[in-house]
Amino acid sequence: MIHQLVVEAPAKVNLTLDVKGKRDDGYHELETVMHQINLVDRLTITAIPEGIAISSDCADLPAGEMNLAYKAAQTILEEYPDRGGVSIHIEKNIPLGAGLAGGSTDAAAVLKGINALYKLNLSLPQLMTMGAKIGSDVPFCLQGGTALARGRGEILEPLSSHWQLHLLLVKPKFSVSTAEVYRRFDMGKVSNRPDTRAFLEGWHRCDMIGISRAMENVLETVTAALYQEIDEIKKRLIKLGALKALMSGSGPTVFGLFLDRAGAEQAWQAIQPCEEEIFLVTSYDGRKS
Repeated sequence: MIHQLVVEAPAKVNLTLDVKGKRDDGYHELETVMHQINLVDRLTITAIPEGIAISSDCADLPAGEMNLAYKAAQTILEEYPDRGGVSIHIEKNIPLGAGLAGGSTDAAAVLKGINALYKLNLSLPQLMTMGAKIGSDVPFCLQGGTALARGRGEILEPLSSHWQLHLLLVKPKFSVSTAEVYRRFDMGKVSNRPDTRAFLEGWHRCDMIGISRAMENVLETVTAALYQEIDEIKKRLIKLGALKALMSGSGPTVFGLFLDRAGAEQAWQAIQPCEEEIFLVTSYDGRKS
């Protein structure tokens, strides 16, 4: 039996994000296009006789049940109490509280890792069902690639990913609470919504200009209203040549979409002397997961 393995956990950005209304279960009905990028955490998962141990090179990452990686391990191991425990070390490269699904992708990596480590032979749909109990973004992080997500984010329609996007991410010094952003969200304050149909048409045609025109994130009405830095970063990225600048998820990370790698690199060099965390990324190719 394999006793240890390393699993990559890629971040995601929301290329579109629309909120359709409030559900009876208290969640919001979403319509969003999610896309994995090559900003990754790396999880070393080791079989141990019993229990769950979490460690990390990030001092701010919780090590107990507040960590979604812990919750994922607990969820899957409770189904197989005879298989032992796991020690999980998280090399944290995705910023915390950034709108990039850092916790959800770690949870997905744990589910995949334990499935392989203990040879449970669970299918992807089985893992995704398990993941939906842990967090709304976990099923997408398990499936990967690019997808149109509906419901709480767990109803996924995969989109062909036959091209690479070139993005520049800027994470301000502060973090935000996803739950608080949704609590403050007011449908009446939304004036710009993504055109999902136009986005999908542009995506399938590999029309970068077309998708950029269709991209919006309605949660900016909350986070950008609370923090003026969001709009300042967006304006800075557009000035540096981005086709579109958008907040990812509930924020506060903002990304600029560039026509090619050269444009993104030029903007990255120009924006370097600032206090925010900056990441030059492309689409995640999935070959190492």
